[in-house]
Amino acid sequence: MDGFHASQATVRRALARRGLLQPVGYQRERRELAKARKAAFVEAPTRRNRVWQTDFSELETGGGGTWQMSGVVDYVAKLALCCPVTTTKTWRDAVAALEDARSAVEDLLGVPLLEDCTCSQTGELTPVIIVSDNGPCYRAVGFARYIASRPELQHVRTRHRSPGTNGVIERFYESIKYEHLYRHEINDGPALADHVDGYLHIYNPQRPHEALKFALPIDRYIAVPTPENTTETTPTTEESVSPT
Repeated sequence: MDGFHASQATVRRALARRGLLQPVGYQRERRELAKARKAAFVEAPTRRNRVWQTDFSELETGGGGTWQMSGVVDYVAKLALCCPVTTTKTWRDAVAALEDARSAVEDLLGVPLLEDCTCSQTGELTPVIIVSDNGPCYRAVGFARYIASRPELQHVRTRHRSPGTNGVIERFYESIKYEHLYRHEINDGPALADHVDGYLHIYNPQRPHEALKFALPIDRYIAVPTPENTTETTPTTEESVSPT
């Protein structure tokens, strides 16, 4: 055939310069992620602090700036633990959101998250599974190091192009935007943060949730974990972690 002859090494370098090569160990990483997702949802979570979902969602304010919300929601209780507002969505912002969530747990329960995740009888630790999408901030080395430094946390990313597997946090963003943010003139980031904080004081202790049989997230979250406090809307597989 006509054209230029190039060795495999030359082709590889050309593809690498354009970012067209999959990283080394890519298939192995995919298998490990699939295994982790399956392990996370092979049994439906039935108590608080078993699965948290997190993601970023942006909003453009009246002043022309675009701001990021970084919510963390407990899957079983549907409680929004936090939702800080930032100008960026880096791994540091993602870590800051999880730190805010950990602080919220201690404020609500009076004990650190690590203690709530540890069985008082056996001493066995069951980490909170942090479910996120595949955004760069969640794939960053810095984020992985943070998770590794916290024995009470474990990270699982959803499948590519499968937003339904992170449905509870997506449902939270839908609620906060359509029930509140879109109904107000918000000029800048500090004003957005105030509105978000105000909405959380409605969403958690005042707004009944159909998925909880119209119970309040705060009541479901702080209740002593027993079989009677579980919901009927918990997932049976990773695919069913979706809005209810």
